[in-house]
Amino acid sequence: MRQLAVLALAGCGARATTPTTPLALHLATPAANPDAAAKLAASTQAITALDLDAAKAALDAAAQAGPLDHDANVKLWEQRGIVAAYGDDVAGAKAAFDMLLALDPGHFLSYYVSPKATFVFEELRNQKDRTPPALDVTWQRGGKVGDPVPLDVEVLADPKQFLRKATVFVRTRGEPSWRAADLPLHGDQRVVLPPVAADKPVSLELYLRAYDDHGNEVLTWADPARPREIPLRYDPPPPWWRTWWAITIASSVVAIGTGVTVYELTIAPPDKVNGSASVK
Repeated sequence: MRQLAVLALAGCGARATTPTTPLALHLATPAANPDAAAKLAASTQAITALDLDAAKAALDAAAQAGPLDHDANVKLWEQRGIVAAYGDDVAGAKAAFDMLLALDPGHFLSYYVSPKATFVFEELRNQKDRTPPALDVTWQRGGKVGDPVPLDVEVLADPKQFLRKATVFVRTRGEPSWRAADLPLHGDQRVVLPPVAADKPVSLELYLRAYDDHGNEVLTWADPARPREIPLRYDPPPPWWRTWWAITIASSVVAIGTGVTVYELTIAPPDKVNGSASVK
């Protein structure tokens, strides 16, 4: 059973302090590697035939044909552990299975695999002090359409020291395609997604992939079918009579009218002059 490595993603308050320029998003491209997939299929056949030398050669070729997506990377290390165990290389099997469990902490070996491999694997899987890799990604609640969307990314645990960079995939819910942006992984940092233009409330859909130095996927969170969402509220523009320019004009008209009234009542000369005249 495949279980994703830990990646906490919560809509709580951000910890990083300084926002950066919005990320430049580009059209997301598929991560599948047909050449590496073919090499892994060849190694599977070699293991079934117990041709360990051919399996090792195919696995080395698959690694060199990378980068590998997460599923392929998990399969690579699983088969490396099986080949080592079948060849009585217990230390090599433990090292391979240790990496496998870092990539996929909930992984299980098939019941069809020989006990020579499953015993070594279960010994490692049952260790209580295993620390999975973990990232924490947070955002501020209350975002709105038209504003940049800051995300704070923090590496919480990296026991294998393989979390080197990540790709965030994002789209407005309902859009057919994903856009992506790459970012390095180091400490606690803030990245900013570009503003969303819309005339109604929307949700940003989001998932992430993390990679090692060779571009292989080493941590996954969510997926296109089950992304996380960041709701953005929509504040409609005020009606024209409540805009600043309308208020300014109205204020000016009132001020002019008030001035005329004051002038008429206090300053302007009267229409008639009171007085009397006599003739002598």
